[in-house]
Amino acid sequence: MTNPLLTLDGVAFILPDGRALFSDLDWQCDGRRTGLVGRNGAGKSVLARLLAGELAPTHGRCSRAGMVACLSQQAGDGAAHSVGDLAGIGAITRALARIEAGSSDPADFDAVGEQWDIATRLQQSLERQGLGHVTLATPVTTLSGGEAMRVALAGAMLLDPDILILDEPTNHLDRAHRQSLIAQLRTWPKGLLVISHDRELLGEMERIVELSAHGLRSYGGDYAFYEEARRHEQDSAQQALAHARLELKRDEQARREQRERQERRQARGTRDSKDANQAAILLGRGKERSEGSSGRLQRQHDAARSEGLARVRDAASHALDIDAVRIHVGEFTQSAQRRVAELDAVTLPFLPAPLDRIDLTVSGRQRIAIVGPNGCGKSTLLKVLAGRLAPVAGRCSLAPDVAWLDQQLATLDPARSTLEQLLAVNRSVGQDMLRTWLVQLGLDARLIAQPTGQLSGGERLKAALACVLYADPPPALLLLDEPTNHLDLASLGALEAMLGAYGGALVLVSHDRVFLERIGLTHRLSATSAGWRLEEC
Repeated sequence: MTNPLLTLDGVAFILPDGRALFSDLDWQCDGRRTGLVGRNGAGKSVLARLLAGELAPTHGRCSRAGMVACLSQQAGDGAAHSVGDLAGIGAITRALARIEAGSSDPADFDAVGEQWDIATRLQQSLERQGLGHVTLATPVTTLSGGEAMRVALAGAMLLDPDILILDEPTNHLDRAHRQSLIAQLRTWPKGLLVISHDRELLGEMERIVELSAHGLRSYGGDYAFYEEARRHEQDSAQQALAHARLELKRDEQARREQRERQERRQARGTRDSKDANQAAILLGRGKERSEGSSGRLQRQHDAARSEGLARVRDAASHALDIDAVRIHVGEFTQSAQRRVAELDAVTLPFLPAPLDRIDLTVSGRQRIAIVGPNGCGKSTLLKVLAGRLAPVAGRCSLAPDVAWLDQQLATLDPARSTLEQLLAVNRSVGQDMLRTWLVQLGLDARLIAQPTGQLSGGERLKAALACVLYADPPPALLLLDEPTNHLDLASLGALEAMLGAYGGALVLVSHDRVFLERIGLTHRLSATSAGWRLEEC
């Protein structure tokens, strides 16, 4: 193993509301390609910022043995206004401009260092990635999420850091650009830490580290190794929980029998004393001794029971892991012949020919994945199917019970809580049951009462999913635009299981190959140079 590039020593981070996000973290990050995984809300993004020096720990120490570059999952949403700033070279290029204008300020020369040609090298890198239309002065607001991530990554690699930290780098990237990113990272010669739930990307890592309530746990292999190890751990944890519960039951039975024997002895002793006509003072002393013995026995039993319950709770805390997230599936199955959407000679807005023309019928339990590169019109097509965007020409016929979940989660009101918004679409099962479903989804009582605008990306996605999936009646047609972005691995598995049992029609956009393989697609609708092409899977 190489020397550590990043070291955590007893690190803790306390949130402004006083909650400990994590505590007593001890860990070393070396030169191996490392994937960091964990539940939504576990603190992965905060940990990345601590490692990069952007945040200070509440307690403990974080040390770095070299330059660190950290790319957040919201690349383009920060303070950067231009592509140069987003790429991390804005200060250098501004210093270069001042030098070219005649500046002799040593600070400008220090800012440039040896990077005299960095603007040219960045432009060449962008052109290789198909971003030749982007310049250093291009406003960040004109970039898509995928373009912003690619610009930020190109700049970080040009700065040649000793360790590169990437937070959900494949979000918003299409299939081709995901493959390009994986190829780039495969040849990255220095330290790499990737926070991701992209199982294909995690398969390229040399080790997986999991952040949980138990701390940081390192697994010395790729994602497949981690997944197998977690299955074994979960099986062992379930066996340990069953054993702890059985031992508690046996111990309580033994203590109950011991109490019954004690009570029988006491009753027999009382009868014998009365029959022997003992003096009252002797009878009283015998009663005191008996009561003292009973009290000691009860205290022993209480202590033993507390220890047994503690063992059960400890076993349960380890067992409630990968299978803890569940998505409720309503009893709903529609006829395979029912048409839920029909596009007849439709001309789609904003798209160039031939992708602006489409004929499509969706019925029954069809499961259609819309695939193609970024910018080909996948989201536009979903909006037309959702009735949120009118076609330029042609006929669009939709069932009344269509549900749509877009990438920006526009269906959520950021000022209202998850529970409030869910009650607005489902009043048939009662608030207690809705609360239970939200807890199973991974949203506890504190989170479901907060305005959704205050939740993390993964938590907001879960809230939006709940409001779509738990509506009454359930949707006959479910439209999902990149539903796996921001979801943790446990929630991904739960979503895959739910979609497998969902009885309606499904049309979705996703670049997650593993996800698409696991949800039982019936068709793929591909954007090609000849137009839209529907094929059976």
